[in-house]
Amino acid sequence: MTSASSQPAAHRPAPGPARRTVVAAVGAAGFAAALTACGSDDGSSPDAGTSPDGSSSGGAGTESPGGSGVVLAKTSDIPEGGGKVFKEQGVVVTQPTAGTFKAFSAKCTHQGCAVSGVADGVIVCPCHNSTFSVSDGSVRKGPATKPLPAERITVEGDSISLA
Repeated sequence: MTSASSQPAAHRPAPGPARRTVVAAVGAAGFAAALTACGSDDGSSPDAGTSPDGSSSGGAGTESPGGSGVVLAKTSDIPEGGGKVFKEQGVVVTQPTAGTFKAFSAKCTHQGCAVSGVADGVIVCPCHNSTFSVSDGSVRKGPATKPLPAERITVEGDSISLA
């Protein structure tokens, strides 16, 4: 039996990518496919305009009657001491105390992940478990070190709109 190095060049197999290169390329392609499967925020995903529990976002994406911006929800849709994430608009609306509504960017200040929800008085980022206050967007638990930026909303009657 002859080894590849002792065979004439014409009989040696053509050099190809190393096994590690192929494995890395396949892994990267799988990762890209997984990210694509998560959907986009351009409204083209089938669940755009719904909350994480699958319910309607209460008019998300419609113009407010007063023309002040996009209607996000009715005041009754935002629980006292809690809030709701509006993924399509990139905003989270909270009601820290009865009748007081606040809005913050839904983009975590740690690494830019979208916050996933509001529970127990904090806005939660699922990527590294940073939490933010529903009252002012300040960091309650890191690794984030900067508060969520405030967003402008208007409350007219029972309608909350992005300003």
